[in-house]
Amino acid sequence: MFEFATDIVLLLAAAAFLAGFVDSIAGGGGLITIPALLLAGASPVDALGTNKAQGVFGTVSATLSYARHGLVRLAAQTLPALLAFAGSILGALVATVVPGAIFGAVLPLLLVAIALYFALRPGLDDNDRAERLPPAMFAAAIVPLIGFYDGLFGPGTGSFFMLAFVALAGYGVLKATAHTKLLNLASNLGGLVLFSLAGAVLWKTAIIMGIAQFVGAQLGARLAMRRGARLIKPLLVVVCITLAVRLVADPAHPLRLALGW
Repeated sequence: MFEFATDIVLLLAAAAFLAGFVDSIAGGGGLITIPALLLAGASPVDALGTNKAQGVFGTVSATLSYARHGLVRLAAQTLPALLAFAGSILGALVATVVPGAIFGAVLPLLLVAIALYFALRPGLDDNDRAERLPPAMFAAAIVPLIGFYDGLFGPGTGSFFMLAFVALAGYGVLKATAHTKLLNLASNLGGLVLFSLAGAVLWKTAIIMGIAQFVGAQLGARLAMRRGARLIKPLLVVVCITLAVRLVADPAHPLRLALGW
C-alpha cells in the first residue's frame, strides 16, 4: 500500500506530471511538488526527500531527451556531473551543522536579478556566444559551487545553473537548458543519497510521482526543443519571480521581519 490514500497519490502524480513539464523547460518543478506533498500530509523532511527522489526521474527524462538530439554530450560532461554530485553531498553535510535557510535572506533578490537578466538582456537566443571562463575553470569552480548550494539549501538551483551557462560559459539558451538538466540531475542524486540514508523518502509515492514526472519532462523537453529561447526565457522569468514571491511569503522570512511586514 502507498503512504497516502490512492486518490491523494493520483493527485500527487498529476502535480508531478506538471512539475516535470515545467522543470524540463525552465526549472522550478519543486514549486509544485513540495507544496503538494506538504498538503498531502508529508512532514517537511519527508517532502524534501521524496521530492528529490521523484525529481530524479524528471531530470533523467529531460537529460536523455536533450542528449538524443545532440544538445548535450553525456560523456564530455561526466567530470562536471561528478563535481556537481560531490558538491551537493558536501553541501548536505554542511547543512547538518550550518542551517542552509540563512541563504533565504538574499535568495529572493538573487532570483529577481536573474529574472531581470533574462528578461532585459538583449540578444539572448539559442546561439552560442564567447565564453568568459575556460571550460576547465567553469567545471572546477562554478559547477561544484552551485552543487554545494543545492545540497545546502536548494531552491533556484536550476536558475543559477542557467545563468552560469549563459553568462559565463557562453551557451545559447536551449543548450544551457540541456546542460542544466544534466547537472541538476547530478546534484539531485547527491542530495538524495543523504535523504535516503536518513530514511526521509516515501519511496512508493516517489516512484509513482517519478513515473508521472518522467512523462511530463519528455513532453516539456520536446516543446522546449521546438520553441527554444522564445519559450524558455519567459518561462524562466516567471519561475524565478514566482519562487522569489513564494519565499518572501513565508511570515518568518528575514526580509519580511526586517521590513516589518
